[in-house]
Amino acid sequence: MKMQVAVPPRVLRFRPSPIAAVLITLMGIGFVVAMVRFASGIGTISNLSNTYPWGFWISFDIYTGIAISSGAFLLAAAVYIFDLKEFRPLLMPSILTALIGYFMEVLALMVDLGRPERIFNMLFFQNFTSWMLVLGLCVMIYLAILVVEFAPVALKGLKREKLAQFARRFIKPAVILGVVVSTIHQGSLGSLLLIQSAKLHPLWWTPLLPVMFFVSSISIGLAMIIFESSMSSRYFRRGLEMHLLEKLAKAIPVALGIYAVLKFAQLILSGNFWHLFDSGLHSVLFWAEIIVGVVIPLIIFASPRNRQNPRMLLVGAIILLLGMILNRFNVSWFGIQRLQDVSYVPSLTEVSISAAIFSFGILAFGLVARYLPLFEDAEAAAANS
Repeated sequence: MKMQVAVPPRVLRFRPSPIAAVLITLMGIGFVVAMVRFASGIGTISNLSNTYPWGFWISFDIYTGIAISSGAFLLAAAVYIFDLKEFRPLLMPSILTALIGYFMEVLALMVDLGRPERIFNMLFFQNFTSWMLVLGLCVMIYLAILVVEFAPVALKGLKREKLAQFARRFIKPAVILGVVVSTIHQGSLGSLLLIQSAKLHPLWWTPLLPVMFFVSSISIGLAMIIFESSMSSRYFRRGLEMHLLEKLAKAIPVALGIYAVLKFAQLILSGNFWHLFDSGLHSVLFWAEIIVGVVIPLIIFASPRNRQNPRMLLVGAIILLLGMILNRFNVSWFGIQRLQDVSYVPSLTEVSISAAIFSFGILAFGLVARYLPLFEDAEAAAANS
């Protein structure tokens, strides 16, 4: 009779790869900088000022981070509300991406707020005329909803099957509420900029900003699903759900077309169309985001051959994301016209905070994907095909 040797849990055999070591190093640097910020104030690590109260952090961590988290509510609505169960293999990775993304945004806000210890004051001293209140409530509510949606996977990975089954009962109500909250949240980011009609350049300011933000979030979410699926397929050496990604990619030209029509129609109707050619750097930035974020991806994803090519899918998704990220930087930073002659360049310590938060997100996704049944639905679908 052979003696059986107990195998240690998989998590105990984790050996950091070179990439993980780099990510952990960046997180360590960011942690040290954050501790200096909390001990000595935000002015010690940033170049922000009264003229530039919003800078790199808001544009990159908040405006970009919330946009790329939009894939979760799109897939959750498709699977649970519209009963398109064929997209279930893509759902949990997208929910995890959004869950980590929103947690990263909370971390970024804690560093960016002048008095982070007062973040809960909005719950007790509510200003119902401020979109800041809407944004804060949306972040907290949607983060809680994402926890509920992801709970069955986490509990199953922890061998708590009964609790996982119990958590599944709340997923559909959570999804319905999450779709509503996420829709409000994506649009409210644009609403936050409505007050800057005298500061935001006419190429970007419009009463339709909330609508523009929501419509653009659809194409961003679809592109992020393609990007996440492509990268996880390569890194974790698993199959790529090409038949599903192809269907998602087919919807991108429609979303981009609606976005482009709205964008140029409002410029024409508002009489600001002439700013496209005589606004110097602003004109260049506008056309850059249109060409990179709309025209090139639209051409790529309009081709059936490209939609069936994994490499072109990934390339098209990356280009679209870069163009839309530039749009978020334009509306929240580059397109703001200042009365004072004061310049702003983000400090290295500011960038290190964002790099640390971004590194945390990548590492967290990798660890969860390795040690929890994140791709179980995809594996089951592949086995049944």
